[in-house]
Amino acid sequence: MSAENNNDSRPKRSHRNGGAAKSKKPAPAPRGPEKPGLRARQAAAKILAAVIDRKTSLDGMLDSEHGNPAYRELNEADRALVRAILNSALRHLPRVQAAINSLLQTPLPEGARALEHVLAVAAAQILYLDVPDHSAVDLAVEQAQNDPRNRRFANLVNAVLRRLSREKEAVLESTRHIPAMPEWFFERLIAHYGAAAAEKIAEAQLTPAAIDLSVKSEPAAWAERLGGTVLPTGSVRLGAFSGSIPSLAGFDDGGWWVQDAAASIPARLFGDLKGKRTVDLCAAPGGKTAQLILAGAEVTALDQSGSRLRRLKGNLKRLGLEAETKEVNMADFQPEALFDAALLDAPCSSTGTTRRHPDVLWTKGPEDIEKLADLQERLLRHALTVVNPGGTVVFSNCSLDPREGEEVVARVIGSGDNCERVPISAADWPGLEDAITPVGEMRTTPAMLPLDAPFSSGLDGFYAAVIRRK
Repeated sequence: MSAENNNDSRPKRSHRNGGAAKSKKPAPAPRGPEKPGLRARQAAAKILAAVIDRKTSLDGMLDSEHGNPAYRELNEADRALVRAILNSALRHLPRVQAAINSLLQTPLPEGARALEHVLAVAAAQILYLDVPDHSAVDLAVEQAQNDPRNRRFANLVNAVLRRLSREKEAVLESTRHIPAMPEWFFERLIAHYGAAAAEKIAEAQLTPAAIDLSVKSEPAAWAERLGGTVLPTGSVRLGAFSGSIPSLAGFDDGGWWVQDAAASIPARLFGDLKGKRTVDLCAAPGGKTAQLILAGAEVTALDQSGSRLRRLKGNLKRLGLEAETKEVNMADFQPEALFDAALLDAPCSSTGTTRRHPDVLWTKGPEDIEKLADLQERLLRHALTVVNPGGTVVFSNCSLDPREGEEVVARVIGSGDNCERVPISAADWPGLEDAITPVGEMRTTPAMLPLDAPFSSGLDGFYAAVIRRK
């Protein structure tokens, strides 16, 4: 038997003084060369832990210059693998966790979080990625053996993952009914949208978002040129695409910019803006600002972040567009002259963007939604003070939760007589009639806009309302 089994039959060193021999722990067996792909899996497990346990944004950790050190030291091929693993693990996390738990005879011990992340990274590869199962298993075992916290569980990792590989299809079928989002958020969706719609939203966010472009003009011509489809919003949706955005025709010429179709809706709700003084109150990165300029408005763009404002300026320069810019927190903004229109795309939980940001639901909680909703209400009330009587404010955000949308607007409108809702007409939005609520607001979900292929369907969850100052 091996020393790992605490066998005491090893030869003992004699001592001249006749004292009792002292047992020594054997030195770790020398390990061979590091297995290819191990560091990518280790990085994926570390980053998954940061998202789940410390509520850290995934985008920041995957930044090529300032991101997680374990990620930055990888080559580009391994970085792509880490991104694929994390996106799959986070999109399917409740199902991944259920799959692992179904194969354990007893629950993992408390405090074994690092082990849980190693298993989740491997299980996501086995269940959802085109990675050889034996590679996912072997590297997970190697991870466990290399980590003092997990070394004693290496055999368990091997057994659980090999069984998962053998029973993959059955496990996928048995977990298919589990909503692929946190329970707290799924319950909120049911309460507002109903069980059937909530299930469709949860399922829709499993498919990564397609790339949508807002074009300066002639969307049909751009769709033909780029092999895309014109959407009801006027956006151009690209087909299956894995190349570089700057390499596409029209990028250098400033013919278009990347913007989800739902995100393009709020700026289109103003109607005629020709010659109207308009302020974009939370403007960066500038997609909506560009829309307002192209609609003929005289635009002032605000953002409290200097770096984000520089990014906005760079984007407008590429597009050949100009706006007055101000680095200021919109809550403190007091214009010398009131505006005709204001766009407030407010800070929010971003729960409508999980198709492209699957970490959002794991880094936010109900308390975040409450804080953000209170902030949005304050910002909306202030936005109404920067427009003339008769002026229009479009309020929007990319949250699916009505606490951040419908309830904010209802409280603001219901608390006084200084503003009124301007109903949006479904007749003005052919193809998106289902997105218009009974009171005339816009509410999109990832389950809307079904097209021929799943990858080309859907759009971000967005809320928008038009409000007139009296």
